Amino acid sequence: MAKDLEGKTILLGVTGSIAAYKAPAILRKLKSLGADVIVAMTKAGTEFVTPLTFKALSGNSVLVDMFEPATEWQIEHVILAQKVDLVLIAPATANIIGKIASGIADDMVSLTVMAAKASVVIAPAMNVNMYENPIVGENIKKLEGVGYTFVEPGVGVLATGVEGRGRLAELEEIVEKVCELLRASPMNCDLPGEGNLVRKGEI
Repeated sequence: MAKDLEGKTILLGVTGSIAAYKAPAILRKLKSLGADVIVAMTKAGTEFVTPLTFKALSGNSVLVDMFEPATEWQIEHVILAQKVDLVLIAPATANIIGKIASGIADDMVSLTVMAAKASVVIAPAMNVNMYENPIVGENIKKLEGVGYTFVEPGVGVLATGVEGRGRLAELEEIVEKVCELLRASPMNCDLPGEGNLVRKGEI
């Protein structure tokens, strides 16, 4: 398979959703397509998947604590946030969507989104009642209005046992959107033989 994301740098933001367990599979696929992936996490996101997991898979240190004493690496990579080719937040909670829509930058994900000058792709994952809340809907519309791209969540059984729209979009949909925005061939972003990485119908 051609590495259609060769030479591209992607910032992957991971927030506090149970769907965070799918983020390593997204990272692996982006890496397999040639992308250099830097991960930023909210503190809540680290409760679901450890930063060490993303460090091992990406080969890069993970941005988590915006108040840690600055190191040379951190300074370089905060600057790099302004130079990434694309920002992908997957999964994105109602909380992070609201923060970004309100211009709040108080964690490493929202901060790096505000610092980045690249396209931003947001893949929401949350309870169906939260996703259908008109406030969340208005926040999404606001961000779409300024050029942010959303990958609509799928319908299925959510973590609470309720069925509805809110589970993270399929890995294929998310990666295809990234390829589309980076002008890569969707054909080469397909996932033959990788369907077992993420089980359909789960958050």
